[in-house]
Amino acid sequence: MRRPPQLELFAQQPWAPAAPRAPEPAPTTAELLDLGARLPHTVRLGTSSWSFPGWTGLVYAADASQLQLAREGLPAYARHPLLRTVGIDRTFYGPVPAEAFSAWAEAVPEDFRFLAKAHEEVTLGHFPHRPRYGARRGARNPRFLDAHYAADAVVAPFVEGLGPKAGPLVFQFPPQDVQQLGGAQRFAERLHGFLTALPPGPLYGVEVRNRELLSADYADALAAAGVVPVLAAWGPLPDVQWQAQRTRAGGAPALVVRWMLHPGLGYEEAKEVYAPFDRLVQEDVPTRTAIAALAVEAFQAGRAVYVTINNKAEGSAPVSAQRLAQAVVQRLSSPPAPQPPGTP
Repeated sequence: MRRPPQLELFAQQPWAPAAPRAPEPAPTTAELLDLGARLPHTVRLGTSSWSFPGWTGLVYAADASQLQLAREGLPAYARHPLLRTVGIDRTFYGPVPAEAFSAWAEAVPEDFRFLAKAHEEVTLGHFPHRPRYGARRGARNPRFLDAHYAADAVVAPFVEGLGPKAGPLVFQFPPQDVQQLGGAQRFAERLHGFLTALPPGPLYGVEVRNRELLSADYADALAAAGVVPVLAAWGPLPDVQWQAQRTRAGGAPALVVRWMLHPGLGYEEAKEVYAPFDRLVQEDVPTRTAIAALAVEAFQAGRAVYVTINNKAEGSAPVSAQRLAQAVVQRLSSPPAPQPPGTP
């Protein structure tokens, strides 16, 4: 059908607004390409999302809006030499259809993997007293640890849409009243029942934000189900090395780390201090060193490694990824420390 003459005229005018071009990847230095080549492909580093305008020059070649990056930035993101995975936080706030996962999968190379968070309806014992929960604020959640709901609304679209590009599917349990969950032991028992009722196949991970839940029973529940304890560098939680030992992460099918927040800062405070996320503001060398050590240990044991990094960890997730990659490569290239005489 021919367009109305007004539109035909408008389309021919040199001053007509052109459609924005899809974001292109930032120019890559030889040093960054070399670092990417030396980083083992089973050690996948990435960020918590890809839609940050402040990453111009780091990930993207030119300025673009947050909305445009959210819609069209993933192909450019996935061409970065170090960013071989990415976290999808959107899935935490509501179910995502298989078609959305498929669109993301089509935008990235074959060896790229996604880390997705499960819908919070599965991991909240009671709904928090926040406006977005409306009339459900403070109420008990009937879908808490509901394996049937998780299988249909979370696992099925994740598997169908991402196919071989699916990485860890993480069940994140936000901070909540442990007594309302029945205590740490009861939580571990219910968690084990939930995990063993899920469809087999995906790499499942569990992340808890209450220190009290990081119990021996919790570690036993994950190990018995073959599920990965997700180590979170976040807020009041103990450091990732402590978490790894406590949860026996060294025996899990993979290493999954989410480097979320600088010690001593709240989320909103870090956001205000670090924006627009174009550089490191406060380096966290102890956490970086610990993650690098865990990554090398896992790689040498033949286990896959997934590390996603938030801008609130040090100020700029892509720069943090580069520093972490350097730490991993340096550890892998360093000769082993000499053993004392008489050491078996």
